[in-house]
Amino acid sequence: MGDRYNIHSQLEHLQSKYIGTGHADTTKYEWLVNQHRDSYASYLGHPDLLSYFAIAENEAKARVRFNLMEKMLQPCGPPPDKPED
Repeated sequence: MGDRYNIHSQLEHLQSKYIGTGHADTTKYEWLVNQHRDSYASYLGHPDLLSYFAIAENEAKARVRFNLMEKMLQPCGPPPDKPED
């Protein structure tokens, strides 16, 4: 039983330290939005990957950067309606 408590406390520590790991109340939509935004931020932070996308899409690097930043606003579409209590 001590191992289970230890693992649970480690998970809580990670969740409080890193937003992307979620928590018990994180919805599927919120988790997916975090994953998509993290991916887009990584793409923007790696110039070689940005160049690869620009070549693959036959677009300018600035246009690809702009498109990725636009996608970060609502990467998974509008949020779902919250159920009424």
